[in-house]
Amino acid sequence: MRVTIFTLFPEWFASPLSTALLGRAVESGLLDFRLVNPRDWAEDRHRTTDDRPYGGGPGMVMTLGPLARALRAAGAEAAERGGLGRTILLSASGRPFTQELARELAREEALTLICGRYEGIDARLGGIAPLEEVSVGEAVLNGGEAAAMLIIEAAARLIPGFMGKEASGEEESFSAGLLEYPHYTRPEVFEGLAVPDTLLSGDHARIARWRREQSLLATWRARPDLLDEAPLTDGDLAFVRESAVADRLRLGRNMACALAHHPVWLGDGKCGTTSLTNLDVHDIARCSRTYGLSRFLVVTPLEDQQRLLETLTHHWTCGAGGASNPDRAEALRLVEAAASVREAVERVERDFGQRPAVVGTSARDAGKVPRMTPGQVRALARERPVLLLFGTGHGLAPEALNACDGILRPLRWMDAYNHLPVRAAVAVTLDRVLGDMY
Repeated sequence: MRVTIFTLFPEWFASPLSTALLGRAVESGLLDFRLVNPRDWAEDRHRTTDDRPYGGGPGMVMTLGPLARALRAAGAEAAERGGLGRTILLSASGRPFTQELARELAREEALTLICGRYEGIDARLGGIAPLEEVSVGEAVLNGGEAAAMLIIEAAARLIPGFMGKEASGEEESFSAGLLEYPHYTRPEVFEGLAVPDTLLSGDHARIARWRREQSLLATWRARPDLLDEAPLTDGDLAFVRESAVADRLRLGRNMACALAHHPVWLGDGKCGTTSLTNLDVHDIARCSRTYGLSRFLVVTPLEDQQRLLETLTHHWTCGAGGASNPDRAEALRLVEAAASVREAVERVERDFGQRPAVVGTSARDAGKVPRMTPGQVRALARERPVLLLFGTGHGLAPEALNACDGILRPLRWMDAYNHLPVRAAVAVTLDRVLGDMY
């Protein structure tokens, strides 16, 4: 593979490109690196490659002239060998770099990496060269050099012949969508710490199973988000499920939801009270149980509605309904009535010994109450109990919204139409906040 690197600091690469496996690959001819410094194409005696940004602001911006001339000169020189290949601009706003992208790049005959500096490169570069912007992570670096080395190492080690054992490149973190299992070597016992017995057994099937399970556990504990897309067998799913229950408290247990029938907007544009709906109670109770919530509160100040709710839940938890459908009974046991949103908050506070963060849901203007994302609610639930508040009718009235600590942004926030039935809104919200893993 031919790799061309555009950088203002070519000396930065001297050591990493001549060390260990990369150095051997260069010596053997497997990899060929060319370092191009745009300063060499600057036209003033100071070799200037930066200037102040239009519109003002701090810092400097890399200018196009030297870089464009360097790109064209390098492209002309490489034309006889097939050109510069895929051209990647290291950028915090680019496509995330993944193991799959590393595999793609490893199959290329030529690759070009452009390392920015200062506040970045003049955005018109994309109109001069066919660029792919790639980001190696959500962190700010001094320049693209470190990011370029990360891409070089990740892709180069997947080129046939780069590593001593070809399987080594595939049996590692992220290769199968999972983090890697732990490794051990001699001695068998070090300062009282022993190598797991399974690895000493000589039973290859048992060792393979242990490694798979350890990989699943490592992923569950450090990067559970990866499990959403990882190819898992039924056995994998069962193992993770059993381990997760024993491993830590599921976040859903730190959450409750409440369905407010008051105060809500009515169809005539006034605030008032709505009546209970049998389907709402059943379906939201089942959603609450499925996602492991601690309780489901139905908020209504009307005594006749509270009695109706009690009759309904009693039938399904203690009466004939529960006997015929134990699963429905399990869900309906989470249901309780509360006369007000304040009482619902107090019930959850008694459960946890701490006032919950109240997170409302509304597609209307949130006013001064901060909007929250599902990820922020999930993070909040790791620190304290959370009560998710949903409204019937045409949504929660200002009195209820103003009592919230935050309001989830609308489920379809990019669209003008946000009128899901509350049962569907609860299901979608719980899935976005808790998903499969929490």
